[in-house]
Amino acid sequence: MEIINDGIETRDDFGYSKIERYDAESTRQLAENYRNILKLLGEDPAREGLLDTPVRVAKAIQFLTSGYDINPSDILSKARFKEEYKQMVIVKDIEVYSICEHHMIPFFGKAHVAYIPNGYITGLSKIARVVDAYARRLQVQERMTTQIRDCIQETLQPIGVAVVIEAHHLCMMMRGIQKQNSVTTTSAFTGEFLKEPTREEFIHLIGSKLH
Repeated sequence: MEIINDGIETRDDFGYSKIERYDAESTRQLAENYRNILKLLGEDPAREGLLDTPVRVAKAIQFLTSGYDINPSDILSKARFKEEYKQMVIVKDIEVYSICEHHMIPFFGKAHVAYIPNGYITGLSKIARVVDAYARRLQVQERMTTQIRDCIQETLQPIGVAVVIEAHHLCMMMRGIQKQNSVTTTSAFTGEFLKEPTREEFIHLIGSKLH
């Protein structure tokens, strides 16, 4: 195990390596709090299976909330290219994994994002990165939907933006009402997508199996 750029590089028996970046002091404090949580739950944090759990959870929660350290607008503006294309650009079926701020239980699903350029386009992967930047925070689905929309609209100034997110919320599935098959859908539109024909074309395309 070797320290690299304030992170830890790990390599398993199969040769796979990854670099985890996290703040050492935050990890220490978080781990201590998770250790206390285990005690309050009636567990023994000193038993074998839980010895490293507080540190693992501390690192995991930092990754799952790493979006706070990212400016989504910068993601788009650094990959902004002049292009006279004025038709719909759709990136659909973007995996979404986030944490509900009400119970800190995950919700997950897919985001479908479209925009109509107005002189500038962005790299396609940057749309997915913007979704991740907002998803990796404590969230509610409704706010995340409008944040993605507003970021694209304000940064690229397109003719219109459309965002639809479909998600399963474990707070509904594992506790509370315990409805296993419920799906929450949220949408947000600007510009040309506020017009019914354009919006209907977008909804049709994200529901089509063209690939």
